[in-house]
Amino acid sequence: MLILIILAGSTMLLLTVLAGYVLGWANKAFHVHVDPKLEQLQAALPGANCGGCGYVGCNDYAAGVFNGEVAVNKCTVGGGACAETLARIMGVEVQQSWPFRAVVHCGASTEQRLKRNPYQGERTCAAANLVAGVQGCTYGCMGMGDCERSCSFDAIHVVDGLARVDYDKCTGCGACERACPRHVITMVPFKAERMLVVACSNKDFGKDVKAVCKVGCMGCKACERATAGLIKVTDNIPSVDYDKYDPAKFHDVEVAFTKCPMKRLVFLGRPSEKDLAAVAEQDVPVVVTPDPQTTVDKTEWHG
Repeated sequence: MLILIILAGSTMLLLTVLAGYVLGWANKAFHVHVDPKLEQLQAALPGANCGGCGYVGCNDYAAGVFNGEVAVNKCTVGGGACAETLARIMGVEVQQSWPFRAVVHCGASTEQRLKRNPYQGERTCAAANLVAGVQGCTYGCMGMGDCERSCSFDAIHVVDGLARVDYDKCTGCGACERACPRHVITMVPFKAERMLVVACSNKDFGKDVKAVCKVGCMGCKACERATAGLIKVTDNIPSVDYDKYDPAKFHDVEVAFTKCPMKRLVFLGRPSEKDLAAVAEQDVPVVVTPDPQTTVDKTEWHG
């Protein structure tokens, strides 16, 4: 009996040594060399894997930067500091760019939307969007939270039937934009803490808009006439040309802002101390803002 135990133990020991030798040989034989610079790039990224850069994950984006396929300033989560680190590793300069943040192209709360009907189906925007008659406006926010569930940073929430962005948390990853079946959410380059945006995306004529929404844009073109090409009305809905937008030149923007009869031009983002002081004693309604400049997902995915 003792001999059998010794033989079994010896066999197991021999197999263990042999397996270790084989694994050690395989580790060397099949080793894939990783450039130290690539490892540095991967370590510099936040590891959020949000897809905001257009790649599946941070490691794929690092490989794209390493291979010269993409710029170093595409990480929305890491921001400027991350871009500078990547640029230093790659030995290149960071080109000027603006952080993109989500805006919601609808300013109507549940009570302000007309011709609403009970919906008994799956409580998602994607499902409800396939059903006619859920609400009169076929362009606006449905308020069922697809965007909220898609956000990994807790930066967007549905309040009173309307998606609202928390700009203290928004990283510009674009997940909410991709989740919205009506493309009510787009990404806007924030050249300042607060940006002018359009709080409606209804492309119908004014009379039809009034029939389905209490606060919808009438397409009157007052904003277009007040600005020198900054705002253009197409298909009855204004859009802001952010390439021409200069926060330092506020006059035209202010004129357009005051002339809008439905108050669909609004400023969105983080308020400055001056902004807060100006309304310290006022009850200011919460208004969310859209920009129908882009209504499709423009992200080019890799991997």
